[in-house]
Amino acid sequence: MSSLMKGTAILTVGMFLSKVLGLVYIFPFYAIIGQKNVALYSYAYVPYTIMLSVAISGAPIAVSKFVAKYNSLGDYESGRKLVKSGLMIMTLTGFLSFLALFLLADPIAHLVIKDEEQVFTVSQIAGVIRWVSFALIVVPFMSLVRGFFQGYDHMEPTAISQLVEQIVRIIVLLTGSYLVMRVFDGKAQTAVSFAVFSAFIGAVAGLIALWYYWRKLKPEFDLKLQYSVSSGQLSYKSIYREVITYSIPYVFVGIANPLFQLVDMLTFNTAMTNIGLAKVSDDYLGMLNFTTQKIVIIPVMLATGFSMALVPTITNYYTKNQHSALINAMDKTYQVLLFITLPAVIGISLLSTDIYHLLYSESVMGSSVLAFYAPVAILFAFFQVTAALLQGIDYQKWIVFSLLTGILVKLAINIPLIETFETKGAIIATAIGYLISITINMLVLKKTLNYKSRLVIRRSILIMALTVIMAAFVIVAHKVLVILFGVAHTKMLALMYLVVCISIAVAVYAFLSFRIGLAQKLLGEKITKIVGKFGL
Repeated sequence: MSSLMKGTAILTVGMFLSKVLGLVYIFPFYAIIGQKNVALYSYAYVPYTIMLSVAISGAPIAVSKFVAKYNSLGDYESGRKLVKSGLMIMTLTGFLSFLALFLLADPIAHLVIKDEEQVFTVSQIAGVIRWVSFALIVVPFMSLVRGFFQGYDHMEPTAISQLVEQIVRIIVLLTGSYLVMRVFDGKAQTAVSFAVFSAFIGAVAGLIALWYYWRKLKPEFDLKLQYSVSSGQLSYKSIYREVITYSIPYVFVGIANPLFQLVDMLTFNTAMTNIGLAKVSDDYLGMLNFTTQKIVIIPVMLATGFSMALVPTITNYYTKNQHSALINAMDKTYQVLLFITLPAVIGISLLSTDIYHLLYSESVMGSSVLAFYAPVAILFAFFQVTAALLQGIDYQKWIVFSLLTGILVKLAINIPLIETFETKGAIIATAIGYLISITINMLVLKKTLNYKSRLVIRRSILIMALTVIMAAFVIVAHKVLVILFGVAHTKMLALMYLVVCISIAVAVYAFLSFRIGLAQKLLGEKITKIVGKFGL
């Protein structure tokens, strides 16, 4: 395996495991604090995620790209110059971000609370926002160091530090909230405050892991610095202009989903109060922005992996003017993404009642929101991929434009739609906003690359047909199970239904796609060899 492939694999696996851990902890945490209190947790994390993305400003990717560029020229001094000044700037940025979120906690809470009948008060929401803001002091500093390592093709420090950060955060979060709620019989607000503060403790642990790698690799960095050649005197102004140019698109792609969530956070309670549903507003918003969103985002992890791989590939083809190879890469990406994502989201939608019951609790409203929300994950995935394509051909400005247009549309229609359709109205507004952003991205790609593909349209129709057949089998299988054993009122029964239905879904979809040769065409030669052994 080449060092490039090995490094990419390490980084991808590390990020994937970190993301998985970031999803799995939600379920025991939910069991500890209960449905009513998850909204309080989400009230803190949505503004924190946005502020964190702004504070980091795409630093890991931007710094790694800058360092790698000048290292390839033998100019190791420019990368060291960037990291020395950057660490001071990131420390300042982190502290200012912490201060801003800490001081804005009350105004944000006032924007969220619209009625005295809501479950949480302004002081409770402001309190948890202040506790999570401490993590902003450490994370930006850490992100720049990760970028520096990646610029030297050392992916292990980033992957390991991310895992250490996530594991420590989860252990502290679950242990702390359990002790507060179950051992000391404390308040939910205290448990949630401790839970969000765990982000700071996890970040410190991640920083310690990076310090270990810095001590280990510093002799190598110093040796290369001794043989550094000058590529021209770069001023700090020119260095940071280049880094900021790299980083801005990544910031917007990274905060796309949190921005849509922020619109819901700031408008949902207003709309629900207007129609007399203030009492359930916090609860429903917790389902929308937290419990169901965590499940819906799972299929999107595929798109994140595609996005990481796409940018360098598309850039390479575009730079070398290999138009046919570029178009083929786009065709393949769209098809594989739909091939895997579509059946996944339809499956989640059909089995939403049992999924929500197993992972959280039995809830008619929760499963209804999940069923309606799941298909929107396809839009999340396609936005990330089309944005990655635009980055690959150096059309980053259009990412900013398309995302802001989608957000503004969401903002304009969110309250009327929520007043008409309640929680589902917010989901409809999100879908419309993403559709507009994706349409803009695809129109730019079409005009720039003269992109047209009847093959993608034909294959998409075929994938939809296979998904419909799969869905029919799942519906029939679930109905038979209900007839035989009744509605799944226990978690064990829900688990059994899911195992049976998912097994049937995978078997039917795999058999049909292999039988007609679609899977082999999309997933490559290795799949063809494996399938050949089974006579398909």
